[in-house]
Amino acid sequence: MDPQLLITNADAGTNDSEQLAKALAVLRAHGDVEVAATADQGELDGVLHRRGGRRLVVAGGDGSLHAVVAALHRRNELSDAVIGLLPLGTGNDFARGSGIPLDPEDAAELIVKAEPRPVDLIVDCTGEIVINNVHVGLGAQASRKAGKWKERLGRVGYPIGAALAAVNPPFVRLRIEVDGEEVADLAHPILMVSIGNNRTVGGGAELTPEADPESGKLDVMVSFAVGPLARFAYAAHLRRGEHHHRDDVLYVRGSTVSISGQSFYCSADGEVYGPERTRTWQV
Repeated sequence: MDPQLLITNADAGTNDSEQLAKALAVLRAHGDVEVAATADQGELDGVLHRRGGRRLVVAGGDGSLHAVVAALHRRNELSDAVIGLLPLGTGNDFARGSGIPLDPEDAAELIVKAEPRPVDLIVDCTGEIVINNVHVGLGAQASRKAGKWKERLGRVGYPIGAALAAVNPPFVRLRIEVDGEEVADLAHPILMVSIGNNRTVGGGAELTPEADPESGKLDVMVSFAVGPLARFAYAAHLRRGEHHHRDDVLYVRGSTVSISGQSFYCSADGEVYGPERTRTWQV
């Protein structure tokens, strides 16, 4: 196996360290692996600067993978990079949607045996990237609410954030265009919008259940379920991954998505930013 550079979080807990040790044993049985623990963007850039032609392995969750891919994108080094993933995060949604085992030791076996394959990347109008999913409205509000709970409780923080956001959801009036065609206008309030490169968010919720990161398209889900009963029914269908079949949900695919209108927050790979008035994403 080609030499590999494994990037991990310097603040990883004891359980993560134990799982990483098992995965590392699998990788080192097949070749040379250097481990680099990084604590901030500066350290990550320094590690990437000396990677040479080595393949990368990211030991972490969606946030860690996002950080490495974003850094490579800024350095214009993404096109020739090969990246493996050992899922050690709380959500691991990119791994779930990409067929990567959630057990780090099994994921290491996949890195050793599988052939690299290209996957899609979302890039927005400011040059920022999204590897998994970006959402607006209720989903972004849930991410904002889940932040402090995720730090304390891990994956359990996601449903807590969603429950808190559902008490007073932020209905917004937005104009949404997909490949230049208007699919939603300012006349109808929106519960949430999701632009998916992959299926799940929040540790397994299939927000864009038909998304495929190798399709060359983005899946766009728009929910107009703003009434109390409609929201309840929407949530029930969402838990079963069937919400995109509802009459008050729009589900389309495209290469470019633009959102404008009332100020809104976005949650991209779990990172919340805003308020925004307009934003465009393309695959």
